[in-house]
Amino acid sequence: MTALHIGKLQFRKMQIEDLSSVMENEIDSYSHPWPQGILADCIESGHECWLAILSDVIVGHSILSVAAGESHLQNICIIPSRQGKGYGRKLVEHMLSLAISRGAERIFLEVRTSNVTAYKLYESLGFSELGVRDGYYPGDSGREDAIMFTKELVL
Repeated sequence: MTALHIGKLQFRKMQIEDLSSVMENEIDSYSHPWPQGILADCIESGHECWLAILSDVIVGHSILSVAAGESHLQNICIIPSRQGKGYGRKLVEHMLSLAISRGAERIFLEVRTSNVTAYKLYESLGFSELGVRDGYYPGDSGREDAIMFTKELVL
């Protein structure tokens, strides 16, 4: 699949060559960023790894796995300077479309309990809270719980 355009935001598949920029965004966005090796493994294993690009600058990325009729939105990141402009919503919607096109009937994701903005976004997109994973995320002072979400996808 080639690059897709939505307004000024463009989506394209992530390549190994993009990892230095993706890592900069991870480090700027998260207290505990994904390691570059895991991101490379996701690309090499065939997960749906996509970039959100604005004026030739990578402003976000996302990783989706799909298997056996289910999908898991493993990572979604919009750099802090571009948050609150609707790019995260567009990127999630793009990933939902990919999940459907790959035959997924359901999607799952986790979000930190402290990430209220993401919680509200997922709720507004029709995700339902499924439960809590205690101590799922590393934190600066111990572990943080994750709220698990799910959404039925229309095929």
